[in-house]
Amino acid sequence: MKKNMGNADRIIRVLLAAVFAYLYFSGTVTGTLGIILVILGAVFVLTSLVSFCPLYTLVGLSTCPKKQ
Repeated sequence: MKKNMGNADRIIRVLLAAVFAYLYFSGTVTGTLGIILVILGAVFVLTSLVSFCPLYTLVGLSTCPKKQ
């Protein structure tokens, strides 16, 4: 897997995952929507850790800085 996520993108994803987790575990968001947000947050954390997003590959997007 070739990295296709830059640092800013990774930080934003981790922050969103933290917000989703807070909303779910504080009881603000419950039910199906809460479960979806927790799963999405887990995906965000996983993709941030490996710096690779499969959806970016499908659309040909990369936020990773180019090496010179």
